[in-house]
Amino acid sequence: MENLFNNSAVILLLLFLIITFLQSGIDKIIDWRGNLGWLQGHFKDTPLKGFVPLLLATILFTEVFAAVLCLVGLYQLIFIGDSTLALYGAILCCIALLMLLFGQRIAKDYDGARTIAIYFIPAIFLVFLLQS
Repeated sequence: MENLFNNSAVILLLLFLIITFLQSGIDKIIDWRGNLGWLQGHFKDTPLKGFVPLLLATILFTEVFAAVLCLVGLYQLIFIGDSTLALYGAILCCIALLMLLFGQRIAKDYDGARTIAIYFIPAIFLVFLLQS
């Protein structure tokens, strides 16, 4: 129980990332065609237009793997006191967000890029906390 209270900020940020990336991954799995269709339209005038299915699969894998690492890391942090997997998960979340940011910037969707930046702030703060 001591780990729970001593790491409350880290735990809350991990929960934020788990919810964010697990939901995003599940949405991509459940509505693959819808996501693919929307993204193909989003990137139709960019150099990425021919790579959309591969990029969608890559981001799906990255998001789900990041969420799983955060989930296992959360468990380990609370019950064992080890934050290694939580750190790896947080770093992978940041990488996923940077990939998404890159796509939004290439598509010249600056509002979308701004939204990604908002998610990046707590993710990078979590990395900072876990490295301390």
